[in-house]
Amino acid sequence: MFKKMKNIDTAFRHVRGFTMLVITGCVLICCFALYKSFSLVSQMQGKVYILANGKALEAYASDRKDNIPIEARDHVKTFHQLFFTLDPDDKVIKTNLTKALYLADASAKREYDNLKENGYYSGIISGNISQTIKIDSVSIDINQYPYQFRCYATQSIIRTTSIVSRSLVTEGALRNVSRSDNNPHGFLIERWNTIENRDIKTENRR
Repeated sequence: MFKKMKNIDTAFRHVRGFTMLVITGCVLICCFALYKSFSLVSQMQGKVYILANGKALEAYASDRKDNIPIEARDHVKTFHQLFFTLDPDDKVIKTNLTKALYLADASAKREYDNLKENGYYSGIISGNISQTIKIDSVSIDINQYPYQFRCYATQSIIRTTSIVSRSLVTEGALRNVSRSDNNPHGFLIERWNTIENRDIKTENRR
């Protein structure tokens, strides 16, 4: 009788131990599943899908501070390309300069007014001159705010008989502003100044 009771007690302890082991395993599996679920949700929230030409392209969201140098350089490049890319067409000039002036403060507007007053744009149109610009490099100092920049570029002034290449160096500062359709990077160029603009070579056109 006592032996039978002892066997029952031993069996009960084994069953109880096995049950506790199963419960512990289930709890661990549930905790792991919850952890992986939260991790997956966080990863998915950091992804952005862009629809282009009927295809979904995956992009990743990140803090703006990680992209400041890249966005700042692109803002400066975009402004200079719009401001200095000119063709003998009043609508093209007006469209490009309107877009450019959204990206800078009154210092760029003053430069535009000076050029307009001196007949620069009317000379472009009457002389059938095209002007293009190639951005060689843009240096940004993000260690101080507003961010100081210097832009090195090469202008090409294409006339009927010649092509003049000019070295252009400008500098200024970048201030944070709200993003918009007209200013997607959320920067505004301040105290924009041309520190060099000189001829480097002239080629005759055939």
